[in-house]
Amino acid sequence: MAGLKKFQLEVISPERVFYTGEVEMVELTTTEGDIGIYADHIPLTTIVAPGILTITEDGDQMKEASLLEGFMEITQDKVTILAQSCEWPDEIDMNRATEARDRAERRLKSTDENINMSRAELALRKSLVRIKLAEKK
Repeated sequence: MAGLKKFQLEVISPERVFYTGEVEMVELTTTEGDIGIYADHIPLTTIVAPGILTITEDGDQMKEASLLEGFMEITQDKVTILAQSCEWPDEIDMNRATEARDRAERRLKSTDENINMSRAELALRKSLVRIKLAEKK
């Protein structure tokens, strides 16, 4: 992959500018499925789903982060991701993620009609992304 044309990537969350730099490729999950982006990708605006964001800076230099919902805009020479939350593996609190997973699983098994099942499913997906990424480090 070395020597590929680069483009500007900017990932912004409510708390900070998470990432900004020149990259060769970005991979992430959207509501329509996984997507890989190289320079000169067609313009696109899409909804980001919980998943792992993989950033390839130079050849085999890759960084991974948990990316939990948001929006992405692809223009001719730039990709902008507005993320609800984004974390590097060393920023993930494994105990908190495990507790969130357990809580979501309890809610999904519950027979209480007042529980919002869609919200519980989303919470479970988010916690599983965090756990998967934290276990990689």
